[in-house]
Amino acid sequence: MDVGAKFLGTRWAARAPIALFKAHLGFLFAGRMLLLLHRGRNSGAERSVVLEAVDREDPDKVLIASGFGTTSQWYQNLKAEPSCRVSIGFRNRVPATAELLDTSASSSLLARYAADHPRLWKHLSRSITTLTGDSDEKLDIPIVRLHLERRPD
Repeated sequence: MDVGAKFLGTRWAARAPIALFKAHLGFLFAGRMLLLLHRGRNSGAERSVVLEAVDREDPDKVLIASGFGTTSQWYQNLKAEPSCRVSIGFRNRVPATAELLDTSASSSLLARYAADHPRLWKHLSRSITTLTGDSDEKLDIPIVRLHLERRPD
């Protein structure tokens, strides 16, 4: 099995960075990773997941991708309730609103990501296809734009 897929498929490894974010050490990821705090659509309980920031359109707009598609729990939760909180860099638990992008916008942004980070995309796409069983041609990775509350000037 692909090493990246094995890592992504291991719950403890995927959740390990959460402790760093909760200790306000998210800046160690240099803005490449973020902690997303969202509400469970059925339980209403706060849930957390660490995700890669695919792009930062500006300091208050962050793009994230759902590598496991629209069935990811965090994606489904944001679809039901777009209000969330985000920790990224030196910013902690910032109120945010999620905007689920359509297929066309997601594909365009993903193509740009692949062009900007070809080596990383090669490994990441291989890991995703290994875990999902999809082929490269069938990869449907939705993108979410997080609108963070602006910092006071």
